[in-house]
Amino acid sequence: MIVTSRSNNVLGGRSGGWRVWSLSDGHIEMPADLLRDPQNNPVPQAAQGSALRLSVNCFALAGPGGDGVLIDSGGGGWMPTVGRLEQTLAEARIDPASITALALTHTHQDHVQGLLTPDGRVLFQNLKAIMIGEGAVDSFLAERHLARFRPLLKPVRNGDQVAGRLKAVALPGHAPGHTGYAFETDEDRFLFFGDIVHVPAMQFGDSTLSWGYDDDQATARATRLKVFDDAAGAGIWIAGAHLGWPGIGRVVRKDGAYFYQPA
Repeated sequence: MIVTSRSNNVLGGRSGGWRVWSLSDGHIEMPADLLRDPQNNPVPQAAQGSALRLSVNCFALAGPGGDGVLIDSGGGGWMPTVGRLEQTLAEARIDPASITALALTHTHQDHVQGLLTPDGRVLFQNLKAIMIGEGAVDSFLAERHLARFRPLLKPVRNGDQVAGRLKAVALPGHAPGHTGYAFETDEDRFLFFGDIVHVPAMQFGDSTLSWGYDDDQATARATRLKVFDDAAGAGIWIAGAHLGWPGIGRVVRKDGAYFYQPA
C-alpha cells in the first residue's frame, strides 16, 4: 500500500486499483483494570493509571466500480468523544452517499451506533447491505433504535465472499459473531480485525494480555496470537478499531516477540 495522504483523522492509501482509508471516529476512555493477565487479574503496569485511551477507527474501501465499503461505523451518539465519522469522511472527501455496504466486525456500541449521527440522522442514505457475523445478529436486533436497518442485514460465515474482494474471517473470543474481513488487491493483503487488540502498547509485546470485555478470554488470546503469527509471516497489513493512530500497519516478529509498525 502506498500512503497518499495523512492527517490526525484520515490516512489514505492506494493498492492496485483500490483506495483504502483509515478514518478516526474519536476515542474512548476505559478503566485501566480492564487489561487482564491470563489469570484474569488486572495488569499492574496498566492499572497504575486511572484510564486507558482507546482510539476508535473505521475503514473504507473503494474500487474501480466506485461503490464504497465501510468497515464498522463508529460510536455515533454513544459517547461525546466519538461520533466524528461524518466530519472525518468529509475531510477524506468521501461522500457518505457512496457507501453502499457496511461490514460490521461485531455489535458493541463503538462499532454499530455510527449508523446514525449523534443528532439522529441516517448517515448512509444509499446503504444496500450490512454484513454481520451470524452470531452477532441477535445483538443487533436488540438495538431497537436501529430497527430501520434490520432489512439490510446479511449474515455471513467464515470464508464467505461478502463485498467485492472482501472475505469474512471468523475471529472468535471477543464478542458473539466477532468477524474480521480479509481483503486482497493485486498488490497487498489486508485484515480488518475489529477488536483483536485494545491496548497495542502492551498486547503486541505480550499477546496473552486480554480485555475485560472479551467474552472468552482464552479463545481471544489464541485468536490474537494466530492473527499476529499469520500477519507477521505473510506481510499482511492489519487494521484495527483500537490500534493507535493511524490504525493500520504491520506486525513484525523479532526474537520471539511481536511489534506493531504503524503505516
